[in-house]
Amino acid sequence: MNILLLGSGGRECAIAWKLSQSPRLDHLYIAPGNPGTTAFGTNLPVSPNDFEAVAQAALEHEINMLVVGNEDPLVAGIADHFHDTPLLQHIMVVGPSRLGAQLEGSKAFAKEFMQRHGIPTAAHLTVTHDNVAEGIAFLQSLQPPFVLKASGLAAGKGVLIIDTLDEAKAQLTAMLDGKFGSASQQVVIEQYLTGVECSVFVLTDGHDYLLLPEAKDYKRVGVGDSGLNTGGMGSVSPVPFADADFMQRVRQRIIEPTIAGLQSEELPYCGFIFFGLMNVDGDPYVIEYNVRMGDPETQSVMPRIQGDLVDALEAAATGHLADINIGIDPRTCATVILTAGGYPEAYHKGDAITGIDSTHDCIVFQAGTKLQGDMLTTNGGRVLAVTAYGDTMQDALRLAYDNVRSIHFDNAYYRSDIGKDILN
Repeated sequence: MNILLLGSGGRECAIAWKLSQSPRLDHLYIAPGNPGTTAFGTNLPVSPNDFEAVAQAALEHEINMLVVGNEDPLVAGIADHFHDTPLLQHIMVVGPSRLGAQLEGSKAFAKEFMQRHGIPTAAHLTVTHDNVAEGIAFLQSLQPPFVLKASGLAAGKGVLIIDTLDEAKAQLTAMLDGKFGSASQQVVIEQYLTGVECSVFVLTDGHDYLLLPEAKDYKRVGVGDSGLNTGGMGSVSPVPFADADFMQRVRQRIIEPTIAGLQSEELPYCGFIFFGLMNVDGDPYVIEYNVRMGDPETQSVMPRIQGDLVDALEAAATGHLADINIGIDPRTCATVILTAGGYPEAYHKGDAITGIDSTHDCIVFQAGTKLQGDMLTTNGGRVLAVTAYGDTMQDALRLAYDNVRSIHFDNAYYRSDIGKDILN
């Protein structure tokens, strides 16, 4: 089977790593990929958002399955483009329709969807320029901190958690006036939930679902969850509090009502659903949906999946997921992200990366990297993900950090406390 994977980050590097292990794979192509993905397949200089170029590449390379790694083309309707184009209809697509992708593409839609289907989530209000006064009144009814979310896609940076009412009012105005571009034309104000976050993932064909390993990620840039939000500074899997009782609540209260809701509203869906959850005194609440795997959670989840991922993806694309079982590696995986200094604000690109060859007993997933001649250099905010297995969380973290310290580039930065809240 020939597979085309769309995306260029650490998530896609981890998916490519897992796909490449399948005996059913003839050739893997990644568009556009990064220097790390060349170890698992062939990179193609194609933007995932250029549907015509993706279609041309799929036909030229006799692609049997399209796997969409990142959210932008899904929200824009790439699955519909393939389903609706006669020359492309024979290609299996792992990724939801544009209508299904609204779960991530519009936080306002997602909140209304949860409300319609009785899925537990925080109290909320969607605000536009037309109901700012109502939004201010809702803010005044809440206790700090205040949560403001751009409704549209904002590259993981459209969520503000604010301590004072005056600042929340000012930021609401700034967001509506374009702080996050068109993504914040609508702003969702949410009640702040106190608890511990957890990421749960399923693969679904729209009827049945396969539960994947859960993970916990670390979004703030600084130690102790301080500083600005980022795309993610690290992750661990499994999550100790996500025991059988908790996961049963997640299945019954969140996963199954979500899939039933997609069916009842006739929203075609094949692919991954990422449930961003908050554990509030043992009860799960949905913070957000994503319509793809998470980053950096994928870097801890994919290594724990046993069995053939290609089989599972084909079953999802053909509506036969009920026939598939996968094993879960009982070991812990820990992932630490190496970033460029200054991230998530201004940072430098083009710094030489050394030391990857000296790592051991780990997997280094590349993300923001670029080859300049024979030299690997930085080319993004989140540069590398270092993932290690361990029989315990402590073992996995120790090995991951040992290897992180082997890798060098100017102003490299990483959080030194990934997973330590769980160990404590």
